[in-house]
Amino acid sequence: MIGLGALARKIFGSANDRRVKSYSPRIAQINALEAELEKLSDEQLRARTDEFRKQLADGATLDSLLVPAFATVREAAKRVLGQRHYDVQMIGGMVLNDRSIAEMRTGEGKTLVATLPTYLNALTGKGVHVVTVNDYLARRDAEWMGQIYGFLGLTTGIIVHGLEEEERAEAYAADITYGTNNEFGFDYLRDNMKMDKEEMVQRGHYFAIVDEVDSILVDEARTPLIISGPIEDRSDLYTLIDAVIPRLEEDDYELDEKQKSASFTEAGTEKLETMLMETGLLKGESLYDVENVSVVHHLNMALRAHKLFERDRDYIVRNDEVVIIDEFTGRMMPGRRYAEGQHQALEAKESVTIQPENQTLASITFQNYFRMYDKLAGMTGTAMTEADEFLDIYGLDVIDIPTNVDVQRVDEDDEVYRTVDEKYNAIIELLKDCRERGQPVLVGTASIEKSEFLAEALRKEGVKDVQVLNARYHEQEAFIVSQAGVPGAITIATNMAGRGTDIQLGGNADMRIAHELGEMEEGSERDAKEQAIRDEIATLKEQALAAGGLYVMATERHESRRIDNQLRGRSGRQGDPGRSKFFLSLQDDLMRIFGSDRMDGVLQKLGLKEGEAIVHPWVNKALERAQKKVEARNFDIRKNVLKFDDVMNDQRKVIFEQRLELMSDENTAETIADMREEVIEDMVQKHIPEKAYAEQWDTEGLKAQVQEVLGLDLPIDEWAKEEGIADDEIRERITRTTNELATARSERFGPDVMQQVEKAVLLQTLDHLWREHLSTLDQLRAVIGLRGYGQRDPLQEYKTESFGLFEAMLSNLRIMVTGQLLQFELQQAPSFDQPDEIEMHAEHINPLTGENDVELAALSDEENPEAWGKVGRNEPCPCGSGKKFKHCHGKY
Repeated sequence: MIGLGALARKIFGSANDRRVKSYSPRIAQINALEAELEKLSDEQLRARTDEFRKQLADGATLDSLLVPAFATVREAAKRVLGQRHYDVQMIGGMVLNDRSIAEMRTGEGKTLVATLPTYLNALTGKGVHVVTVNDYLARRDAEWMGQIYGFLGLTTGIIVHGLEEEERAEAYAADITYGTNNEFGFDYLRDNMKMDKEEMVQRGHYFAIVDEVDSILVDEARTPLIISGPIEDRSDLYTLIDAVIPRLEEDDYELDEKQKSASFTEAGTEKLETMLMETGLLKGESLYDVENVSVVHHLNMALRAHKLFERDRDYIVRNDEVVIIDEFTGRMMPGRRYAEGQHQALEAKESVTIQPENQTLASITFQNYFRMYDKLAGMTGTAMTEADEFLDIYGLDVIDIPTNVDVQRVDEDDEVYRTVDEKYNAIIELLKDCRERGQPVLVGTASIEKSEFLAEALRKEGVKDVQVLNARYHEQEAFIVSQAGVPGAITIATNMAGRGTDIQLGGNADMRIAHELGEMEEGSERDAKEQAIRDEIATLKEQALAAGGLYVMATERHESRRIDNQLRGRSGRQGDPGRSKFFLSLQDDLMRIFGSDRMDGVLQKLGLKEGEAIVHPWVNKALERAQKKVEARNFDIRKNVLKFDDVMNDQRKVIFEQRLELMSDENTAETIADMREEVIEDMVQKHIPEKAYAEQWDTEGLKAQVQEVLGLDLPIDEWAKEEGIADDEIRERITRTTNELATARSERFGPDVMQQVEKAVLLQTLDHLWREHLSTLDQLRAVIGLRGYGQRDPLQEYKTESFGLFEAMLSNLRIMVTGQLLQFELQQAPSFDQPDEIEMHAEHINPLTGENDVELAALSDEENPEAWGKVGRNEPCPCGSGKKFKHCHGKY
């Protein structure tokens, strides 16, 4: 019996179908313009850009220009690239322009689709950002699609790792800027650490199109972008805290060696409070007051150092250094350090030199960075499984775009074996069969280690010519992946490797020509060789088609259906035949977690022999349910991380907006005067509370604070003895004297110098306090979860306390700025350029690999040839020159 929902869809079509159909009238209008535009000369076609811009200036909307603009881009693409946008690509372009995600299968030409909304929105002059997953794709797409934009009179910039500031500013000033998610995010953070508005490289966040949107906005969004740097020496703090721990007894703390966690008991907390009062480290009376959050954090680190870390097991001490020992390999790891002060706690325990701790100078999550754009859109082959998350967090709908040609790929049922060895034996046998029949194969694995293990196993079986990819060297990978459709080719790849490059049956002619004839001069000889390559690929394509097209095999299921779908989608491009199959064993992680012990018992009872597999659609369904559970859990984790980051994001926006205002402000004197008044107001209110009797006034305390902060020795105690004097009068006298001092100093140094000094002091003090505040919030976030044990909502507690800390930071800012400006002396003519920046380190840990993406980007940089590993003599040089390695960095 058909359900009501299914029946309604059958009659009316799904919501997705209706949305796609709604674009049909515009497709007809665009197609109707084609014949007219074909008659225009190149100059006339280019002149349409100026016409569109004029229409926008005269009040036209982007929506009203969509049809003629899309038709113009299609005609330009035909002339420049020899490619004509299909109707379904036009639909994809409209979906992107409508602030949505276009889900398009591999090989449907997403790169070309993006040119349509990119051109239309670039006409505003506000700048369009096209975001890719790596530097290679950013360069490739900018140079490839940049030909269309250049033909139509628009400029294109590229943001990749290792650019100078001037080059970045120039790239962002272009109409269209291609770059990676990391680079865009880090540039935003660095801009908000600059001391002069003129030095900022980004010019706003108008419209971004994110390629491989699921990878960037879901997978990589689990970890924030962080810029960190060493902070001032705090070795005394570590030493004082370290001395406290040996005085504790066993019932003062609880240990969980399995989780490597430690916490203090109630008795231990009371004992610590007494000891910390003696050392002067405790502020207030309770250890768990918000002012002591940093001390609590370091106490926890010291407790772990003493009770959970063992010398010569977890680390060794050598040459006045604590060196970590890897728990899996037993090797020393010089240069690696524990984070969050743990390494410093170990150094204090072992009485070696305490190295400076790294502090977060600025950080942001991808969720909060990309939500800053006025318009956001994305495209990928696999987004439907995460549609709820895209809508909930980014407000993006996912629209499934029909393929240009129907998909012919056959997706076979999974094969489940009892052991990993049986599974790999079955894969190897099938691979040998495909090799004999000339069928190209792409094998997907979950990790680099498993890729290499399978390749080695194949070599032992006599299959020597195997290509292994592992998502490290994107340019080399792009070439290898492009040739994975050659008959009989076996390419083993981690699931993420080579994304963005299509696998064409027979091989990719253009990439082979660039690879083999790159340095050859134009002429009849080159033309003949080029034609020979194209003819050879046409023959190879026929052979690959006859063998059944590309066979995608997966060695296990990923915890996310989306990653599995990405792998499957590499086969069956543009209506080509193909197959896909997943091989599993009961020892795989996903199967183990979801109760394979019971299944193993059942299979043994059913008499499943060694080497035999169970194949049934029910197995696929059961696995899909398991994957959905894991996906839901991961979504909850990401959502929870975002809730906490949103609290800091609100504060970050306030601080960054304030910095921008201060940098733009030609006259900061008014801001400084307001700060002075608020500081005096707070001082008087604290020592002379409203409605308090004169004998309750703390005039001595007020006198001392005025002297400390304002540098003024005023007879406040004498004033208080005057008949009928009120707190208002005292406040006015302090304010008047302070203002006179400020005016005198301004006249003495000159208004221009004073303006420079004020701006520099304001910005530097704000930055210093913001960094300390970020560090405190990190430590608060680490311990706030414990509030849940007291039936209190950790998120609500975090919001309340972080707001209190933020207010305290702003109050501290007013006091420090006021004090410094009333008491500074100039030893020489001031220079208010960017201060000497502390060494900064950019970091984005990829949740899928555990590696720092920023360091990996640097590995591919031309300046680091020693980091490239072994490169074949005939492979493309990793520096990106386009030459073979032997003709470039591999010259003898």
